[in-house]
Amino acid sequence: MHHPEQGEKDPLDGYQMIEPSVLQNTRRAVQEQGVDSLCVDDLTDADLSHIPWSGSALHIKHVAQELLRAQAGEIDYLAVRSPEGYPVSIGGVDYTKESDGGYLWQLGTHPQLRGLGIGTRLIREAERRIVERGKEWARLEVELDNPRAKELYERLGYEVYGTTTDSWKQLDEDGHEVVHTADLFQMRKRVSAVE
Repeated sequence: MHHPEQGEKDPLDGYQMIEPSVLQNTRRAVQEQGVDSLCVDDLTDADLSHIPWSGSALHIKHVAQELLRAQAGEIDYLAVRSPEGYPVSIGGVDYTKESDGGYLWQLGTHPQLRGLGIGTRLIREAERRIVERGKEWARLEVELDNPRAKELYERLGYEVYGTTTDSWKQLDEDGHEVVHTADLFQMRKRVSAVE
């Protein structure tokens, strides 16, 4: 884990962990009222301090940059919210990568809330937004060594149509920026009929 040197600013300064009571209330709401009782809307700059669970400071910086693209209408960046309004699942839909669809990426649910259908709620809203824009396909990629996510996407109707390799920057355990390369399944689902 990276520890800032004396005088160095900690990249996670200002970030707030989600209180355990928020996680408990979210779990209770899903169990008692169903996952559709949780609101899904757009992630905002004000939410960035509440998503350290989603990745490193580098990841959150990237999400902040993507919110500028959302303002320009190139993407949607969504948040499923706890009853108190905190983001507990987030992900993007990029409309510039695919002419006939939306590309889902950076999908993540708070680790303590996985398995409750919250990620499914996020994906269904992303698909709805794709249809709303008149697009036919939802596409995504998942690492070959992530069978749990692949199984979720298959349950939701996604099919593998190819493989690819991609790379991105991330922080290693010492806080140094490194390039991560992964082999990925390419998956897609038809979300609306061609007219």
